[in-house]
Amino acid sequence: MVGDAERGRLSTRRPVAGRAASPRPAPGTTEMALGPTGRAWLRVPAGPAGDGPLPLVVALHGAGGRAPDMLRMLAGVADDHGLLLLAPQSTGSSWDVIGGRYGPDIRLLDAALSRALEDHAVDPAHLAVSGFSDGASYALSLGIANGDLFGHVMAWSPGFQAAQVDAGRPRFFLSHGRQDRVLPVDRCSRRLVPMLTAAGYDVEYDEFDGPHVVPPEVLERSVRWFLGTGDGDA
Repeated sequence: MVGDAERGRLSTRRPVAGRAASPRPAPGTTEMALGPTGRAWLRVPAGPAGDGPLPLVVALHGAGGRAPDMLRMLAGVADDHGLLLLAPQSTGSSWDVIGGRYGPDIRLLDAALSRALEDHAVDPAHLAVSGFSDGASYALSLGIANGDLFGHVMAWSPGFQAAQVDAGRPRFFLSHGRQDRVLPVDRCSRRLVPMLTAAGYDVEYDEFDGPHVVPPEVLERSVRWFLGTGDGDA
């Protein structure tokens, strides 16, 4: 019998609203202690100041990428908007489901996310999974399968989705460059967006003139969408 993890389901549950406010930890990035093989980093924003639950964004790197690359990419908007960032490192060159099945990366993310939610007060209404390239494909897959945990999914230049189950009704933000030669938009987001829309999901799509990148203005727009402070908000 196939277990939940093998179907892409996380055991971590969404935090309960109303958790008592606590002083915000000092800004900075720390590597989480997850055993000999699992690696993940948690970044506390430098601003804006204040106590209380923080929005949390899980940031998944692309194939051949590194978790710290995602932290660097998101650092500016994280500080501007007060985002807690969780960046796990895939156990292989890319995420497990890219090879055809879920496995060690699901367990790694479960452990890292559970630890982050234990140690920090997180806003349950603003818990997102995001990623770039193969990380975006993984974010889409995890978002569909774990919409009861992640209310928002930000997928920058995804290639596909491999969800085997669906849960909850997360909202989606996809972006893609028209000159993308790595994951061509015609074969990727222009197929994914109609598929998600047909399934009844709320989808925001940002197609831009550019290659396989995340332009700063697209990144800013996606974060404002996530926080409900930009165009296209519900």
